[in-house]
Amino acid sequence: MITTAALICIVIGVIFNALGAIGILRFPDVYTRLHAETKMTTFGTIFVSLGVILYAAGMLTGTGDAQYLTLGIHTAIAVIALAFTNATGSHAIARAAHRSGVKPDPAVVDRLSEVKRRD
Repeated sequence: MITTAALICIVIGVIFNALGAIGILRFPDVYTRLHAETKMTTFGTIFVSLGVILYAAGMLTGTGDAQYLTLGIHTAIAVIALAFTNATGSHAIARAAHRSGVKPDPAVVDRLSEVKRRD
C-alpha cells in the first residue's frame, strides 16, 4: 500500500517536472519561464521527494534497516531547504532581470515599473 502511494507521488512529481520543462521552452519571457521553473521545482521535486520518503518509511517498517531512516531524513532535509531557497532564488533572479532592463511580454502587466526605485 505504501509502495503504491510512493509510486503515485513520484508519477505526479514527474508530470509536474515535465509540464515545467515544457513551460520553460514555450513561455515568451524570462518572468513566465521563471514561474514555470519555480512550480516545476517546488511541486515536482516535493512530490518526488515525498514518494522517496514514503518508500523509505515502508521499507523501514518492513525491514527495520536503518539506512532507510537515513534516506528519509536526508530527503526531508532537502525538501525543507528547497522550500526556503526556491522562492528566494526566483525572486532574486526576477528582480535582477527587471533591474537590468529585461521587460516582460507586452501581454503581462508590469506594476513594478510604476514603483520608484531606491538604489
